[in-house]
Amino acid sequence: MFTGIVEEIGTIKQASAGQLAIAADKVLEGSQLGDSIAVNGTCLTITRIEKGSFGIEVMPETLRRTNLGQLQSGHKVNLERALSLGARLGGHLVQGHVDATGRVLMLTPEADALKVRYWAPPEVMRYIVSKGFIAVDGVSLTVIDCDVTSFQVSLVGFTRSHTILAQRRPGDLVNLEVDIIAKYVERLTGKDKSGITLDFLASHGFLT
Repeated sequence: MFTGIVEEIGTIKQASAGQLAIAADKVLEGSQLGDSIAVNGTCLTITRIEKGSFGIEVMPETLRRTNLGQLQSGHKVNLERALSLGARLGGHLVQGHVDATGRVLMLTPEADALKVRYWAPPEVMRYIVSKGFIAVDGVSLTVIDCDVTSFQVSLVGFTRSHTILAQRRPGDLVNLEVDIIAKYVERLTGKDKSGITLDFLASHGFLT
C-alpha cells in the first residue's frame, strides 16, 4: 500500500526485456530485496540493489496495462516506497494497481498553479467525481473538475518540483488508479453484485 506522496524522482539507467534499472538515492534508504516500490504508481518488487540504483522486473501484463513499456534510458519516474504502519497518510490509500492509462490533454497555468486535464477511459471515469481522489503516475491528486471523458487537477509548486507531472506534454500516456473506496461503494450500493456489505467494510478497516 502507498500514499501517493512521491518521495523521489528517479532516472532510468537501463530498460530492456522487462527489466528496469533505476538510479535513485532516498528510496534506497532501508530498502531490501523483495520490498515493494511504486514506479509511476505501479507496485513492483525490488530484485536488485546496487550503489545508487535498484533493479526491478516488469511482467508482460504490467507492460500492457501501464506506461512502463515506454520507458527508455534517461527518462524520469516517480518513486515511492511502500507505506509503513504508523506513518502519516498524507495523500490517500493507493494500491499501486494501475486501473488504466490516460492521456494528457491540456496544461493551463493559473497564477502559481498549473491546471492539467487528462482524458481517461470509461472504466476509470465512472469512479471520478469532483473533489475526489485520483492517482496519476502514482501522485495523489484532488479532482477539481470532470466531464464524461476527462478530468482536471491543479498542481501546486511543490508537486511540480517533486514529481514528473509538470514535465508531461499533451498526448503523453499516464498511469491512472482510482480511489479504492469508490469501488467498494459501487458494490455496496448494488451496482456490482459481489457480496460486499457494511460488515465486510467494517471488518477490513474502511468503516469505524
